[in-house]
Amino acid sequence: MLIASMNRLFLAAAIGLVAVSTAVRAQDVKPLRVLLVTGGCCHDYEKQHMILGEGISARANVEFTFAHNPDKTTKATFDLYKNKDWAKPFDVVIHDECSADVTDPEYVGNILAAHKNGTPAVNLHCAMHCYRWGNFKEPVKPGADNAGWYEMLGLQSTGHGPQEPIALTFVDKSHPVVKGMADWTTIKEELYNNIQILTAHPLVRGKQSFKDKKTGEAKEAETVVAWTNEYGPNKTPVFCTTVGHNNETVSDARYLDLVARGVLWAAGKLDAEGKPLPGYGPKAK
Repeated sequence: MLIASMNRLFLAAAIGLVAVSTAVRAQDVKPLRVLLVTGGCCHDYEKQHMILGEGISARANVEFTFAHNPDKTTKATFDLYKNKDWAKPFDVVIHDECSADVTDPEYVGNILAAHKNGTPAVNLHCAMHCYRWGNFKEPVKPGADNAGWYEMLGLQSTGHGPQEPIALTFVDKSHPVVKGMADWTTIKEELYNNIQILTAHPLVRGKQSFKDKKTGEAKEAETVVAWTNEYGPNKTPVFCTTVGHNNETVSDARYLDLVARGVLWAAGKLDAEGKPLPGYGPKAK
């Protein structure tokens, strides 16, 4: 009886030590250093970079650096990308720029090199339509001069249909980024096409109903709208979603949950149940 009591005492003490140790670790965790790049054509980036910054910070222990260019054209560029070590200060980079007509291979190569070397990426909405040249409306060939950005994304998209609601269906419900999330339907949004799936792992599909502008015929389109990828020789984690054109969608709690989880997953700070690792939840709680 004495031995059994002693064993229980030691077990309780051990559990207590683990709990205290976990709490200490959580308090000592430094915020994830996240770079959010916004600017370019067609979106309200002035508001959206703040919506994303505040929304993700409310869900994860992150510290944001904003690289926002007020240029509203398809040729918006960012000076930090010109430095070969531009990504070194950051744990994750969120690409939310819309720079479709930026076609300098050296400039784009400098962006991609950081991710090839292991800096995780999260790509939102129009980031899928950036840095494209050549016959990009046709399926690119892996390794081709104009394939680099699509290879990082893991999927090639070149355009979208009308703004209509998109019914979102979670197709890999066991993946940590989406585990426990329920299907939902957006407000009027843009459904991006899938020219080809390269190395992407689909998480969410979107279906949209609309009328053909010329014939008035009722049509439907369905594509992959959120996925993960492993990029380059280091298998750098990449999370992407094409959803997120309008401010109302970007500020939707369900959208912010998805993106925040994508950031944590890319940084390796999300557990198998889709929960932040100790210290990486909001305000390190």
